[in-house]
Amino acid sequence: MILSPSILAADFGILAEQIKKVENAGAQWLHIDVMDGQFVPNISFAMPVIESIRKYSDMFFDVHLMITEPERYINEFIKSGADGVTFHIEATKNPLKCIQLIRNAGKRVGISIKPDTDVDVIEEYLDKVDMVLVMTVEPGYGGQKYLNRMNGKIRYIREKMGKDFDIEVDGGIDGTTIGIALEAGANIIVAGTAVFNEDIEGSVKELLR
Repeated sequence: MILSPSILAADFGILAEQIKKVENAGAQWLHIDVMDGQFVPNISFAMPVIESIRKYSDMFFDVHLMITEPERYINEFIKSGADGVTFHIEATKNPLKCIQLIRNAGKRVGISIKPDTDVDVIEEYLDKVDMVLVMTVEPGYGGQKYLNRMNGKIRYIREKMGKDFDIEVDGGIDGTTIGIALEAGANIIVAGTAVFNEDIEGSVKELLR
């Protein structure tokens, strides 16, 4: 299992310090949610933030683009420090172009689906990507409850793609739901509020346990 703490829930006044805490506690990836206020109703950070925190961490930067027409900005996010880029199938008319841009840069390719999107929409791209991110809440806001109905999607992808394929889940993960997601077949876990709290290092260790 890989834990990818989401900095969306971090304290941006002491962001570098909190990133170091999750890294020291054993988290392998750092999840970076990019939102444009169009594809999702919220707005978050972009390239300058990624570029600035890149100086303070060697962690794998797991960049999740919740933006319309992600192909316009993929190269910029890679230049700013992304190690892997995940885009939403619902946000682009050119999924193959998105895949190729990320692949050409030598980075890990992820494709994501929202809760109401059927798995068959991404079926033809599964053998072209490194990872599927199954949203287990509606994208755009932290602190939502895990949607158990997403477990069927996770199981389907795992059965189809085998044990070596990466399936990431994002949304509603805590000490209880992490077991549910892992049991369904996920192996990369995004956690925000369950990590970035008063005891960051203890929370990371507890989730990894």
